[in-house]
Order: sequence, then C-alpha cells, then structure tokens
Amino acid sequence: MSMRGEQELGISNSKNENPGEWYAEVVKKAEIADYSPVGGFIIVRPRGISLWESIRFHLDSWFRETGVENAYFPVLIPEKYLEREKEIIAGFDPEVAWVTHGGEEELGERLAVRPTSESIIAPFMARWVRSHRDLPLRLNQWCSVVRWEATETKPFFRTKEFLWQEGHTAHKNRDDAWAETIQRLDQYERLYREILAIPVLKGRKPEHDKFPGAETTSTVEALMPDGKSVQGGTSHYLGTTFSKAFEIEYVDENEENQLAHTTSWGLSWRAIGALIMTHSDDQGLVLPPTIAPEQIVIVPIWKSDKREEVMEYAREIQKALSEFRVQLDDRDEKNPGFKFNEWELKGVPIRIEIGPKEVENRTITLVHRPDGERHLIAIEGVEEVMRSHLEKIYEKLYQRALDNLQENIHEVSNEGDLVDKLTSQGGYAKTPWCGEEGCEETVKEKIAASIVMIPPGTEGKVQKGDLCSVCGSDAKEIVYFARKY
Repeated sequence: MSMRGEQELGISNSKNENPGEWYAEVVKKAEIADYSPVGGFIIVRPRGISLWESIRFHLDSWFRETGVENAYFPVLIPEKYLEREKEIIAGFDPEVAWVTHGGEEELGERLAVRPTSESIIAPFMARWVRSHRDLPLRLNQWCSVVRWEATETKPFFRTKEFLWQEGHTAHKNRDDAWAETIQRLDQYERLYREILAIPVLKGRKPEHDKFPGAETTSTVEALMPDGKSVQGGTSHYLGTTFSKAFEIEYVDENEENQLAHTTSWGLSWRAIGALIMTHSDDQGLVLPPTIAPEQIVIVPIWKSDKREEVMEYAREIQKALSEFRVQLDDRDEKNPGFKFNEWELKGVPIRIEIGPKEVENRTITLVHRPDGERHLIAIEGVEEVMRSHLEKIYEKLYQRALDNLQENIHEVSNEGDLVDKLTSQGGYAKTPWCGEEGCEETVKEKIAASIVMIPPGTEGKVQKGDLCSVCGSDAKEIVYFARKY
C-alpha cells in the first residue's frame, strides 16, 4: 500500500482530468520551482536550475562548435535605441517594462528592461564590423528578459521574466544568413530529440506572426499530452532590416560598402515546461536520463541485524556506478516506502533496491521510473547493464511522445472537421490555407486555435485543386492549426 498520501508526497490532481493543476503541483512538489511574491514571476529551485544548466551545457557546446562566441549586454536599453527600429516598437511596446527612476531621481530618458536584445546588440555589431573579413560575426548571450504580459502565470510556460539564450549573427549575404538560421533551428530540434526525448515539428510562421523585423521566422513545435502545442524555439532570418536601422555595413572584396544580413535565434526555459508536461505522470516528475540531476538512486532495505552488510554492499554498488550520476539514500530516519515515493516524485530514471537477498546473491533489483518495469540483475558488468537500461528508458520516453505526436496530426479539408478535431482530440489540424489572416481569426474566435507552423519543402505545398478549409478559395499553403501555450 502506498504511503504517498500519509507522507504528503503524492500528486493529488490527475494529468488527464486536470492538467493545469496537475502541472503546477508537479513543479512545486518535485522542487523545481515556487511562486514569487511578485505576480508573474517564479523562483527556480536548485533542481530546476540543474535542468536549465544541462540544457545550456548541450546547446552551448554545439554553438561553440559552430563558431559562436558568448557575450553579455546590459539588461537596460535606452529608449532611443528601441525607437531606431519602429517594427520592434510595434511588436514589443505593450510588453516593455520601463525604468524611470534611479533611486529617487527621475531619469532623463526611460530605460527599457530588455524584452529581447536586437536593439542593444545591433549598434555594437555595427561598431565591430568593418570589413568582409570580420564576417561572419556570431554572438550569443545567456540571460533573462522581461515581457510584461497580462496573463496567468504558468511556471516555465508563461512568466513575465524568463531565462533564455539569444543568438545574434551578421553575414555577408542572404545565403550565409539563411544557412545560419536553419543550422540553429536544427540544433534546437536536436536538443529536443537527443536530450529532452521530445519529437518536434520544424517549419516557419505565417507572415503575420513573424518576429517583428524578420523576413522569416522558423520554429520547432512540440505537442503536449493535453493536445496543445508549445513553441519550443525560434530562429529568425532578419535580412537587412536591422542592418539598415543600425548601419551594420562592411566593405566587400571589391572595396564597396554592403549591408550585412543578420539573424537572431532563441530558446527559453519553456523547454523545461515542455519536458515536465510531456513525460511526467500522476506519481510526479519523470525525467530522461540525459538531463536528470540524479540518474540512479540506491535505496538500501534492511532490518537492524542486517544493516551493516546491506550498507556495505550498497556502497560497493555506488562505487561501481561512479561514472553515472548516482545517489545513495542512506537516511536512517526515512523508511524505504517513503524513499521510493520521494524519488519517484522527483523523477529519478532508475531506482536500485538492495536488501539482504540481493547481498546474498550478489544481485540488485532495478526499477524503471516511467513504468515500474523491474529487473533482477547480477552485478558483474553492472556498468554496461546500467547504460543499456538508461538508454532503454530514454527510448521509451521518446517513443511514447512520438506516438502521441503521430496519432494527433489530423488531415482535414474543411472548417467543420478542423474545429471538431481540435475540440475533441486536440493536436494539429493539417489543412490547406489561402494565406489570409482573416481565415485564421475565424478559427481563433471559435476555438482559440491558430496557425502554429507551415511545414518546409513539399509538405508545405498545396496540390492542384486544394481549397482553403475556412473560406473555400484557392489554397496557397499547407498549415498546422493548434491550440497553444
């Protein structure tokens, strides 16, 4: 019988029946985050920061391998910098938080708390770029941004302040900048596929939903178990918009002045929200081994006369598994049932149980967190066996998420089916679209669903005779509608 209720460790809400309350409960009880006294902000606890640091480690290494250098720019941006790019003002002005006083003294110019950093980074790129030999220039910063959205807080999905990385690059021509845009999108897709065990769809946003100032905004989209889509990361080809506004110019090989082509790209801690929402269950957090702060927990089980030999064997196992992130739970004041439930709640991928029988037989009992699958294994070659089980757990999580994605892409050709599928099943409605924003608004008003992505290549091209599922006129593109976070 579970002791979870007695020990107040359990998740009282159901993921299927009440996903919003369930999610908030998992985040708090698994010690990932807590709520700030300032509305719209959250406090990230050490276990939550560990997840972000793992994401940062992987992305940062891939960025560096492809020529990106880290920098840091101020959190406060002079108002005149924002005014130099009118499309930025139009896009972000309602969400900008302003600093008007320094101490008790009113400032002569308002300072914006960065909602994004193009307006502060671009002027300095203009200073640093003179010749074609200075290109490409690839900068990235890990920082926080503030967007004063009037929405209910959902940790990691929707907060006024969030952590992210933002990359900014300058190139000689469109081809180089476009290749950069796609390379970063591919790295985001790789993060979800190889580290977070989440399959994503890659594509671009419709014209009316681009990043302000961008020529093209590309995106990776992840489908959550509740049927909503998460924008997992974006990469923008900015063309020469920012180069014109901030005079990012270079002298080419023929001694002629040219405008640089720029990009920007970012991934936020929304990835943590997607991770939690995708894999976790009614027992608590579930984490892939790639990112879990502890990959393995060892729980010794003893009666008083067997304690020492069980603990000695447990320490032997811990030493044998030193290449992994392994935790030996040797607390005397907590019983094994409590420990099982606590580590289950915190999402540790593998639990090892060691009792007198395991000591006697030189074995361990191994339990998979995602589904409770149990194995009794000998300790000879335990490192390789453990590696195999961790890989198997990752594959389970990825396959489960992939099945959910594939089962919930609905091809529809009329508005009635589009509305019905997204209302009753969620997921994506893949459908022809005429290109008019008004047709998206029609769907949005009915069921709060919008176009989240236009797939690349032939998948995004219409066939002869395809008609817009909303208005019935000739279609221009294939798009994915979804409800989203």
